[in-house]
Amino acid sequence: MKNIVVLVSGGGTNLQALIDAQNRGEIKSGKITCVISSNPNAYALTRAENNGIETAVIRRKDFDEFDKYDEALTELLKSKNADLIVLAGFMTILGKGVIKAFENRIINIHPALIPSFCGEGCYGLRVHEEALKKGVKVTGATAHFVNEVCDGGPIIIQKAVEVKDGDTPEILQKRVMEQAEWIILPRAVALFCEDKIKVIGSKTLISD
Repeated sequence: MKNIVVLVSGGGTNLQALIDAQNRGEIKSGKITCVISSNPNAYALTRAENNGIETAVIRRKDFDEFDKYDEALTELLKSKNADLIVLAGFMTILGKGVIKAFENRIINIHPALIPSFCGEGCYGLRVHEEALKKGVKVTGATAHFVNEVCDGGPIIIQKAVEVKDGDTPEILQKRVMEQAEWIILPRAVALFCEDKIKVIGSKTLISD
């Protein structure tokens, strides 16, 4: 049984999707053992506590230097015996130390079809604003491994979502969450926990 540690910063809707999937028995070989927040007031912490999941808080601003924060987060994750780390709306950049220590063991969910509308500064509502500005007919979400390139790690799963006339960034964001993010993130986690994802260079091979 793999230990899953989820990193959060806000409301925790993707965390809830993971908890719900776990409660439905869809994550067979893993268990969410800890939720770590960059924000002590994040509602995601309440979601975790309501489900009997251990919580912790680590704030970037409590460290004078980024390297010290990176080292502290790495040690915290190691102390929780994390087999898999899931970024579920975690709004603090990960350092090289964490990424190296947990290579191909960090999964992120991005609200677009990478390589579209991704990279540094492209997160949250901004992603959907850019998609609407471009006039794309289809957008979606991507579950991928994290490396040192922002949104540049190997793609695990993608799911498309239709863009409709009259969409606002908020409406599109909600549809992408409901029709893509909350579906593929738990699926990617389940596949990882069942050792069904093989990373080959910059690509992944998923076994049935």
